[in-house]
Amino acid sequence: MFTEKFTVKVFTVFLDRFARQAGRKVHVIADRHPVHRAKAVTAWLDANAERIELHLMPGYSPELNPDELLNADIKRHVHAARARSVDDLTHEARSFLHRRQRQLRIIRGNFHSRHARYTTE
Repeated sequence: MFTEKFTVKVFTVFLDRFARQAGRKVHVIADRHPVHRAKAVTAWLDANAERIELHLMPGYSPELNPDELLNADIKRHVHAARARSVDDLTHEARSFLHRRQRQLRIIRGNFHSRHARYTTE
């Protein structure tokens, strides 16, 4: 769980690690958060264009965003009322996400919205 402030440095470190671990060029779909559109991020992406490409979602389109579909899934299935602390809630959310990782049919469904199609290659 990420509890820190989301900054350009945090995002570019994430992108660098993600591209390194993938071992091939990766395409990242992101919303239009100000950090995703920052000049420093654009410069970093230009310098790393052979490793990673960022695709921004249209503005105000949560129905197209797989992240938003996952967030709704978490809200439906992780019961905050059972958690007695932030650590308990974090454990509940992580457990849910680990289970969901093995349910590829559900994950793939987030990329096949009736409103849009994404590549699954």
